[in-house]
Amino acid sequence: MSSDAYREEPGSDLSTWTLDKLQMFIHDACGQQLETARVAAQGHAYNSSHPQEARRQWAKLSLLANRRMLDNAEGRSVREAQQDFMLRMWVIDRLGPDDTDPDWSPEALASDTLDALTFTPTQAAGLAEGWRDLPIEQIRELRWHKNLTAYLECLVGYLAPGPVRERLVAWTATRQLLP
Repeated sequence: MSSDAYREEPGSDLSTWTLDKLQMFIHDACGQQLETARVAAQGHAYNSSHPQEARRQWAKLSLLANRRMLDNAEGRSVREAQQDFMLRMWVIDRLGPDDTDPDWSPEALASDTLDALTFTPTQAAGLAEGWRDLPIEQIRELRWHKNLTAYLECLVGYLAPGPVRERLVAWTATRQLLP
């Protein structure tokens, strides 16, 4: 199925599509179509009437749509990264971690989060002290860090003691200082 088929179905509600049909659509979709597909798949993942494994499959499909948006974005897209991280945390927390799958592994999510952050907690805290006087670009970057660390309090509970966990704990304290 191509994205043209979607355009031929005005008013088509992607949330009623099967997993296979939506997956085929995502492979050819772009832009807003991917966002619509991501939201539809995520809605199925959140639906507690579906079996747990089906919910994981829908979550995977939502991640696929989101990652396709990331692939097509120029530069780093914090919005898509945050959506990716938040859905992964939700699955880990609600459906359980799975260390055999990097999407559902708390350690992989911790590592991916740290890789996405451009400041250290100390740097971010220092900038946050006088954030009102910063150029808008730096304020935006501090907000991105706040958004990308929104779920860390929950995530650290899944991590074994060690350097990665300690870095994330430092971020949970720093996050409260960010604009």
